[in-house]
Amino acid sequence: MSQSPAKKIAFLASNAPEAQRAAKKFTKKFAGVDIEQADIVVALGGDGFMLESLHKAMEYKIPVYGMNCGSIGFLMNDFYKGDLIERLDLARPKDIYPLFMKVKDANNQTHHALALNEVSLFRSTYQAAKIKIIVDGKVRLKELISDGVLLATPAGSTAYNLSAHGPILPIDSPLLALTPISPFRPRRWRGAILHNNAKVTFKTLEANKRPISAVADNVEFENVLSVEIFEDRSKKVTLLFDPGHGLEERVLNEQFLI
Repeated sequence: MSQSPAKKIAFLASNAPEAQRAAKKFTKKFAGVDIEQADIVVALGGDGFMLESLHKAMEYKIPVYGMNCGSIGFLMNDFYKGDLIERLDLARPKDIYPLFMKVKDANNQTHHALALNEVSLFRSTYQAAKIKIIVDGKVRLKELISDGVLLATPAGSTAYNLSAHGPILPIDSPLLALTPISPFRPRRWRGAILHNNAKVTFKTLEANKRPISAVADNVEFENVLSVEIFEDRSKKVTLLFDPGHGLEERVLNEQFLI
Protein backbone atom coordinates (compact mmCIF):
# COMPACT_ATOMS: atom_id res chain seq x y z
CA MET A 1 0.00 0.00 0.00
CA SER A 2 1.51 3.35 -1.00
CA GLN A 3 1.60 6.38 1.22
CA SER A 4 -0.91 9.11 0.57
CA PRO A 5 0.85 12.45 -0.15
CA ALA A 6 -1.48 14.13 2.36
CA LYS A 7 -0.33 11.91 5.23
CA LYS A 8 2.76 13.62 6.56
CA ILE A 9 4.23 11.70 9.48
CA ALA A 10 6.48 12.96 12.27
CA PHE A 11 8.46 10.18 13.97
CA LEU A 12 9.39 10.85 17.60
CA ALA A 13 11.62 8.39 19.44
CA SER A 14 12.86 7.88 22.99
CA ASN A 15 16.54 7.29 23.71
CA ALA A 16 16.02 3.53 23.77
CA PRO A 17 18.21 1.87 21.09
CA GLU A 18 15.27 -0.03 19.60
CA ALA A 19 13.24 3.18 19.31
CA GLN A 20 16.14 5.07 17.71
CA ARG A 21 16.72 2.32 15.13
CA ALA A 22 13.04 2.15 14.24
CA ALA A 23 12.78 5.94 13.91
CA LYS A 24 15.69 6.07 11.47
CA LYS A 25 14.20 3.34 9.29
CA PHE A 26 10.69 4.84 9.32
CA THR A 27 11.91 8.39 8.69
CA LYS A 28 13.91 7.22 5.67
CA LYS A 29 11.17 5.00 4.28
CA PHE A 30 8.27 7.43 4.71
CA ALA A 31 10.08 10.76 4.39
CA GLY A 32 9.30 11.82 7.93
CA VAL A 33 8.71 15.49 8.64
CA ASP A 34 9.03 17.77 11.65
CA ILE A 35 6.04 17.83 13.98
CA GLU A 36 5.10 21.35 12.85
CA GLN A 37 4.38 20.04 9.33
CA ALA A 38 2.87 16.68 10.32
CA ASP A 39 -0.64 15.33 9.97
CA ILE A 40 0.08 12.51 12.41
CA VAL A 41 2.73 11.62 14.98
CA VAL A 42 4.20 8.14 15.41
CA ALA A 43 5.78 7.91 18.87
CA LEU A 44 8.33 5.16 19.48
CA GLY A 45 9.18 4.38 23.10
CA GLY A 46 7.44 3.61 26.37
CA ASP A 47 4.54 5.18 28.23
CA GLY A 48 6.69 7.97 29.68
CA PHE A 49 7.87 9.03 26.26
CA MET A 50 4.33 8.65 24.89
CA LEU A 51 3.13 11.12 27.52
CA GLU A 52 5.77 13.63 26.39
CA SER A 53 4.75 13.11 22.76
CA LEU A 54 1.08 13.65 23.57
CA HIS A 55 1.85 16.99 25.18
CA LYS A 56 3.78 18.05 22.07
CA ALA A 57 1.04 16.86 19.71
CA MET A 58 -1.68 18.57 21.75
CA GLU A 59 -0.05 21.91 20.96
CA TYR A 60 -0.35 21.21 17.21
CA LYS A 61 -3.72 19.43 17.41
CA ILE A 62 -2.55 16.30 15.60
CA PRO A 63 -3.23 12.64 16.53
CA VAL A 64 -0.61 10.29 17.96
CA TYR A 65 -0.03 6.63 17.17
CA GLY A 66 2.31 5.02 19.70
CA MET A 67 4.45 1.94 19.11
CA ASN A 68 5.81 0.25 22.21
CA CYS A 69 9.59 0.13 22.50
CA GLY A 70 9.49 0.20 26.30
CA SER A 71 8.18 -2.09 29.02
CA ILE A 72 4.47 -1.71 29.85
CA GLY A 73 3.23 0.27 26.86
CA PHE A 74 -0.28 0.85 28.20
CA LEU A 75 -0.78 3.85 25.92
CA MET A 76 0.98 2.21 22.99
CA ASN A 77 0.30 -0.23 20.19
CA ASP A 78 2.43 -3.33 19.79
CA PHE A 79 5.65 -2.85 17.87
CA TYR A 80 6.05 -5.17 14.91
CA LYS A 81 7.20 -4.85 11.36
CA GLY A 82 4.33 -4.53 8.95
CA ASP A 83 2.48 -2.06 6.79
CA LEU A 84 2.60 1.08 8.92
CA ILE A 85 0.38 3.11 6.60
CA GLU A 86 -2.30 0.43 6.67
CA ARG A 87 -2.15 0.37 10.47
CA LEU A 88 -2.53 4.13 10.59
CA ASP A 89 -5.47 4.02 8.18
CA LEU A 90 -7.26 1.39 10.28
CA ALA A 91 -6.44 2.90 13.67
CA ARG A 92 -9.31 3.97 15.92
CA PRO A 93 -9.19 7.41 17.62
CA LYS A 94 -9.73 8.14 21.30
CA ASP A 95 -9.89 11.73 22.56
CA ILE A 96 -8.32 12.55 25.93
CA TYR A 97 -8.94 15.80 27.80
CA PRO A 98 -6.30 17.24 30.14
CA LEU A 99 -6.50 18.62 33.65
CA PHE A 100 -5.62 22.30 33.98
CA MET A 101 -3.47 23.07 37.02
CA LYS A 102 -3.06 26.55 38.49
CA VAL A 103 -0.42 26.86 41.21
CA LYS A 104 0.31 29.68 43.62
CA ASP A 105 3.71 29.35 45.29
CA ALA A 106 5.39 30.81 48.39
CA ASN A 107 6.84 33.66 46.33
CA ASN A 108 3.32 34.70 45.32
CA GLN A 109 4.01 33.55 41.75
CA THR A 110 1.31 31.84 39.67
CA HIS A 111 2.08 28.91 37.37
CA HIS A 112 -0.01 26.87 34.94
CA ALA A 113 0.37 23.39 33.45
CA LEU A 114 -1.68 20.63 31.81
CA ALA A 115 -1.84 16.99 32.88
CA LEU A 116 -3.14 14.11 30.79
CA ASN A 117 -2.59 11.53 33.55
CA GLU A 118 -2.75 13.26 36.91
CA VAL A 119 -1.92 16.23 39.08
CA SER A 120 -0.02 15.16 42.19
CA LEU A 121 1.08 16.89 45.38
CA PHE A 122 4.07 15.51 47.30
CA ARG A 123 5.77 16.31 50.58
CA SER A 124 9.20 17.83 49.98
CA THR A 125 10.83 16.87 53.29
CA TYR A 126 10.81 14.03 55.80
CA GLN A 127 7.67 15.47 57.45
CA ALA A 128 4.23 14.46 56.25
CA ALA A 129 2.23 16.93 54.20
CA LYS A 130 -0.87 18.57 55.61
CA ILE A 131 -3.40 19.48 52.93
CA LYS A 132 -6.90 20.95 52.96
CA ILE A 133 -9.18 19.65 50.20
CA ILE A 134 -11.91 21.85 48.71
CA VAL A 135 -14.34 20.67 46.03
CA ASP A 136 -16.47 23.22 44.18
CA GLY A 137 -15.84 25.81 46.87
CA LYS A 138 -16.81 23.55 49.79
CA VAL A 139 -14.27 22.19 52.26
CA ARG A 140 -14.53 18.41 52.08
CA LEU A 141 -11.48 17.52 54.15
CA LYS A 142 -10.08 20.00 56.66
CA GLU A 143 -6.76 18.22 57.01
CA LEU A 144 -5.24 15.31 55.14
CA ILE A 145 -1.96 14.11 56.65
CA SER A 146 -0.12 12.02 54.08
CA ASP A 147 2.77 11.83 51.67
CA GLY A 148 0.53 13.70 49.22
CA VAL A 149 -2.61 13.49 47.13
CA LEU A 150 -3.47 13.25 43.43
CA LEU A 151 -6.31 13.88 41.01
CA ALA A 152 -6.36 11.54 38.00
CA THR A 153 -8.17 11.43 34.67
CA PRO A 154 -9.72 8.15 33.46
CA ALA A 155 -6.69 7.67 31.19
CA GLY A 156 -4.39 8.28 34.14
CA SER A 157 -6.35 6.17 36.60
CA THR A 158 -4.32 3.08 35.65
CA ALA A 159 -1.00 4.88 36.16
CA TYR A 160 0.25 6.36 39.45
CA ASN A 161 -3.31 6.51 40.75
CA LEU A 162 -3.52 2.72 40.59
CA SER A 163 -0.16 2.34 42.36
CA ALA A 164 -1.55 4.57 45.13
CA HIS A 165 -4.54 2.17 45.43
CA GLY A 166 -6.93 4.51 43.66
CA PRO A 167 -9.88 3.27 41.57
CA ILE A 168 -9.66 2.37 37.89
CA LEU A 169 -12.09 4.55 35.93
CA PRO A 170 -13.73 3.48 32.65
CA ILE A 171 -12.08 5.50 29.91
CA ASP A 172 -15.31 7.19 28.73
CA SER A 173 -16.64 7.93 32.21
CA PRO A 174 -17.20 11.60 33.14
CA LEU A 175 -15.22 11.08 36.34
CA LEU A 176 -12.00 11.97 38.13
CA ALA A 177 -10.21 9.98 40.84
CA LEU A 178 -9.13 11.83 43.99
CA THR A 179 -6.63 9.60 45.78
CA PRO A 180 -4.44 10.10 48.88
CA ILE A 181 -0.80 9.00 48.74
CA SER A 182 0.20 6.96 51.81
CA PRO A 183 -2.44 8.57 54.06
CA PHE A 184 -1.92 8.71 57.83
CA ARG A 185 -4.98 10.73 58.91
CA PRO A 186 -7.89 10.35 58.40
CA ARG A 187 -6.79 6.73 58.66
CA ARG A 188 -9.77 5.22 56.87
CA TRP A 189 -10.12 7.78 54.07
CA ARG A 190 -9.39 6.14 50.72
CA GLY A 191 -10.23 8.99 48.43
CA ALA A 192 -13.24 9.97 46.32
CA ILE A 193 -14.63 9.71 42.81
CA LEU A 194 -15.70 13.09 41.45
CA HIS A 195 -17.61 14.28 38.41
CA ASN A 196 -15.33 15.63 35.71
CA ASN A 197 -16.88 19.10 35.98
CA ALA A 198 -15.67 19.41 39.58
CA LYS A 199 -13.16 22.09 40.53
CA VAL A 200 -10.69 20.82 43.13
CA THR A 201 -8.50 23.04 45.28
CA PHE A 202 -5.65 21.84 47.49
CA LYS A 203 -4.32 24.22 50.15
CA THR A 204 -1.01 23.61 51.90
CA LEU A 205 -1.20 23.73 55.69
CA GLU A 206 1.90 24.68 57.70
CA ALA A 207 3.66 25.49 54.42
CA ASN A 208 6.89 26.73 56.02
CA LYS A 209 7.29 23.61 58.13
CA ARG A 210 5.88 21.12 55.63
CA PRO A 211 6.73 22.28 52.06
CA ILE A 212 4.94 20.64 49.16
CA SER A 213 5.60 20.24 45.43
CA ALA A 214 2.91 20.02 42.75
CA VAL A 215 3.39 17.99 39.57
CA ALA A 216 1.28 17.96 36.39
CA ASP A 217 2.48 14.81 34.59
CA ASN A 218 6.17 15.76 34.35
CA VAL A 219 6.04 19.50 35.13
CA GLU A 220 6.89 20.30 38.76
CA PHE A 221 6.58 23.40 40.93
CA GLU A 222 8.04 23.67 44.43
CA ASN A 223 6.86 25.35 47.65
CA VAL A 224 3.22 25.55 46.60
CA LEU A 225 0.58 27.22 48.74
CA SER A 226 -2.49 26.33 46.72
CA VAL A 227 -3.35 24.28 43.65
CA GLU A 228 -6.55 24.61 41.62
CA ILE A 229 -7.50 21.87 39.15
CA PHE A 230 -10.28 21.32 36.64
CA GLU A 231 -10.74 19.39 33.41
CA ASP A 232 -10.02 21.62 30.42
CA ARG A 233 -12.45 20.73 27.63
CA SER A 234 -11.05 23.44 25.37
CA LYS A 235 -8.03 21.22 24.72
CA LYS A 236 -7.64 17.57 23.79
CA VAL A 237 -5.27 15.06 22.31
CA THR A 238 -6.24 12.15 20.07
CA LEU A 239 -4.65 8.73 20.57
CA LEU A 240 -4.79 6.15 17.77
CA PHE A 241 -5.08 2.43 18.51
CA ASP A 242 -5.14 -0.73 16.44
CA PRO A 243 -8.68 -2.19 16.13
CA GLY A 244 -9.54 -4.30 19.18
CA HIS A 245 -6.70 -2.89 21.27
CA GLY A 246 -8.10 0.49 22.33
CA LEU A 247 -8.00 2.12 25.74
CA GLU A 248 -11.48 0.84 26.63
CA GLU A 249 -10.32 -2.77 26.35
CA ARG A 250 -7.04 -2.10 28.15
CA VAL A 251 -8.74 -0.39 31.08
CA LEU A 252 -11.28 -3.21 31.32
CA ASN A 253 -8.49 -5.80 31.32
CA GLU A 254 -6.73 -3.96 34.16
CA GLN A 255 -9.84 -4.33 36.31
CA PHE A 256 -9.73 -8.12 36.02
CA LEU A 257 -6.00 -8.63 36.53
CA ILE A 258 -5.14 -10.64 39.64
